Amino acid sequence: MRELGEKKNLIRVWRELEKKVSDLYDLVCLAEEEGDSSLSEEINMGVKEVTSQFEQMESQLVLSGEYDAHNAILAIHAGAGGTESQDWASMLLRMYLRWAERHDYHAETLDISHGDEAGIKSAILGIKGDYAYGYLKCEHGVHRLVRLSPFDADHARHTSFVLVEVLPEAEEEVALHINPGDLKVETFRSSGPGGQHMQKTSSAVRVTHLPSGLTAVCQSQRSQHQNKESALRILYARLLEVERVKKDEEKLKLKGERIEAGWGNQIRSYVLHPYKMVKDHRTGFEVSNAEAVLDGELDGFINAYLRSKVGKK
Repeated sequence: MRELGEKKNLIRVWRELEKKVSDLYDLVCLAEEEGDSSLSEEINMGVKEVTSQFEQMESQLVLSGEYDAHNAILAIHAGAGGTESQDWASMLLRMYLRWAERHDYHAETLDISHGDEAGIKSAILGIKGDYAYGYLKCEHGVHRLVRLSPFDADHARHTSFVLVEVLPEAEEEVALHINPGDLKVETFRSSGPGGQHMQKTSSAVRVTHLPSGLTAVCQSQRSQHQNKESALRILYARLLEVERVKKDEEKLKLKGERIEAGWGNQIRSYVLHPYKMVKDHRTGFEVSNAEAVLDGELDGFINAYLRSKVGKK
């Protein structure tokens, strides 16, 4: 039923675009027949709108991966550098929340660990919406920030790194064939801000998948039950990602292609000093309006990445 709903929605969107193009064509013909130049501004705006929508839908055509239509689990981890990288992690957290808001996706903070002075040490988001994983998977990797430090008395230039993980959310635990006996659930007291109740009771939960050793911890929710549910969602997503990577590696071996180990260097640089620019090192796509990107305007980077993958599956 979910797949049928997705197909119907896709057809509806293409039909709407077709109507917009038809209406725009009629408007151009009318302007030419009557020699009315006053319609040029409306026509130009219409062309920009349909072009932008077409580019986005063109990118969606490559979202045919097994898990692309799934919801996403997005994890942010501050790198070495203390307060600097933790502040950068909080900036990225806001960026992804703003992106989700712009696209009418539902973003839920499953877990968050606050920094000692500012920012966050880590955060995990659950992002629900059509093709959330398909769009956000290009954000997986190391993000680099160059700026004048607001935490340095000398205002020296600093470089900070944050790791972003993007996982497809498992829709059915049964599909993973997990034996309940393979899960070890532990509870402990929450740390950090959250009120006396959270810190005095054993509400934090750690779930371990014994065969793989993978773990998920959640301590930001008020109740042990909520933390357990969130930890299981995260763990299932990690297990699904292991399966996805394993399948991809098998396909690459059959094709005889070289398999990269790990994430390598940063995938994108955000430079705020001495000039302003955000550049994706995989596609070469760059923009000078860094503030807009940090406010959630990521579609240019996402579309460039998806188009770069056309014909590579």
